[in-house]
Amino acid sequence: MVGKDNLKTEDLNLCFENLMMVAGGGNGGNMKVGMITEWKDIPVELLMQILSLVDDKTVIRASGVCRGWRDSIYFGLARLSLSWCNKNMNNLVLSLVPKFAKLQTLILRQDKPQLDDNAVGTIANFCHDLQILDLSKSFKLTDRSLYAIAHGCRDLTKLNISGCSAFSDDALAYLAGFCRKLKVLNLCGCVRAASDTALQAIGHYCNQLQSLNLGWCDTISDVGVMSLADGCPDLRTVDLCGCVHITDDSVIALANRCPHLRSLGLYFCKNITDNAMYSLAQSKVKNRMWGSVKGGNDEDGLRTLNISQCTALTPSAVQAVCDSSPALHTCSGRHSLIISGCLNLTSVHCACAGHAHRAINTVPHSAH
Repeated sequence: MVGKDNLKTEDLNLCFENLMMVAGGGNGGNMKVGMITEWKDIPVELLMQILSLVDDKTVIRASGVCRGWRDSIYFGLARLSLSWCNKNMNNLVLSLVPKFAKLQTLILRQDKPQLDDNAVGTIANFCHDLQILDLSKSFKLTDRSLYAIAHGCRDLTKLNISGCSAFSDDALAYLAGFCRKLKVLNLCGCVRAASDTALQAIGHYCNQLQSLNLGWCDTISDVGVMSLADGCPDLRTVDLCGCVHITDDSVIALANRCPHLRSLGLYFCKNITDNAMYSLAQSKVKNRMWGSVKGGNDEDGLRTLNISQCTALTPSAVQAVCDSSPALHTCSGRHSLIISGCLNLTSVHCACAGHAHRAINTVPHSAH
């Protein structure tokens, strides 16, 4: 456990020397440290600048140096990550989070599950300004955590609960009703939570949503995805990889109702046919024509499309998507059209390949 009680004078001196090295950029940095000779002399403004450059362990250690540093850090720190903590993350959250009252970003990724509902309840009780929360791989958490977040963290714009397989769709729908500012939501692997019912609630309440990861949530159907498309017109990134029940209707709804769509994952969605591809192509042509009238960007359109294992697709339909979205690439080093496992699509090429082919054909041949 990192805390004030564990700090010794030599620790403080070493911490100070390290911080001064950061402030001075080693031997000749451009950050002025003036006549600072001891760790207690550092002004608050300089302290916060230095701490923005060091790791989170050092930040926590620095908060135990003195009362002035403690208060400055507790009320000035906006971002904290405890993902480095492999053993006592739960206890660390319980002891530290109540002190960091102004946190806006909290990263709690775990390699093995540590957090429990009490820790998340503490976050919800004290971090009311939180905007970004990462709880990925928190397998121990139950619906209690989502209910707590719904009441205590209503300003969330980004939430990652990927791999939290114990959450139910009722709890997720409840959270959507309170956290209406969400723009990025990662539900990958949330097999119980990500149902059509939950997606309908998200579509109804979270109208600002721009990015949604539903990877391997294999119970959702067209009903849920179409509700999302209706309620979240600003969607830009949608990952439906492994959502085996969706059909062309889902893709057509996204194509027609989400004009800013830039990334779409359809890996292993074997029910997808050419109709979905032609719908994407036509929508991007319409959007580009409308954008040119309004002075839009010629590069508007899909930038990433994963149709690996979508074996029902034909080259002509996929080529139509490629032609309508200049930012899609099949060329070496820039693969953004991903077609693994679709051997019949090897003839599909992006605009770069076409330009290269024409350039080769226009090179004059030397006389023999």
